[in-house]
Amino acid sequence: MQEGLTESLAGRFFLHRCNHWGYLECHTAFGWNLEQWIYFGGYPGAAPFTENESSWKRYITDSLIETVLARDVIQMSKIAKPILLRHLFALAATVAAQFISYNKMLGQLQEAGNTTTLAHYLKLLESAFLASGLELFSRGKQRKRGSSPKLVLWNNALVNALSTWTFADALSDTIWWGRLVENAVGAYLCNGLCSVEYEITYWRQQDHEVDYVVARGRDVWAIEVKSGRSGKSSGLMRFREHYPEARALLVGGQGIPLEVFFSKEPKSWLV
Repeated sequence: MQEGLTESLAGRFFLHRCNHWGYLECHTAFGWNLEQWIYFGGYPGAAPFTENESSWKRYITDSLIETVLARDVIQMSKIAKPILLRHLFALAATVAAQFISYNKMLGQLQEAGNTTTLAHYLKLLESAFLASGLELFSRGKQRKRGSSPKLVLWNNALVNALSTWTFADALSDTIWWGRLVENAVGAYLCNGLCSVEYEITYWRQQDHEVDYVVARGRDVWAIEVKSGRSGKSSGLMRFREHYPEARALLVGGQGIPLEVFFSKEPKSWLV
């Protein structure tokens, strides 16, 4: 269908996107609390399997991940190395909400080819609403395109289905849970903000980092996620030294409560 839209005889069209379910939808439909949504993600078809995590992981892997990678993505574009596409997606699930250089990816992936191929495959995963490689925020395009991408999966179910961690294990590990929360915020932004109007990136300078930077024209919002993750230096103050016009958002911790943040549309926070 994606390829067919580019044909001259396809006529005019308007795409209606059905995003991954958010926290409020899952809370209303299934009575999930915030922790359940952060772990199990927003796939309503998988909700009946959450009582048995092994069955839930198999459903997500077989019915969703394998179907999209083996059939849907390949129909969208010609894939010269389908195995590489699978391995790239599996790597993204392992390092969700972290930035990793293309050269390091080349070292971890077999038959990776070159960085251009990896960047292209990341774009394909993004067009399938699976994963994004966010670029480094900068007013200069050249610097951004040569940056290490921050890998964000559009649904936390994609992360946890490929992980050996159980729900109880994830809750008890501060570092891993912090990554899930940070990825959930990134997924929330990717799902809720149109890429035509908004640009979602991240920022890092030495040990200082800002988890997400959202730009719309000249407006810039710096979003810091506080999730109890240790060893992480706040970069909001340093970022605003470089971009004093930017508005700061602190999510979690002493900032906006996570449950409140996920209960509203992303656009409502960008004012």
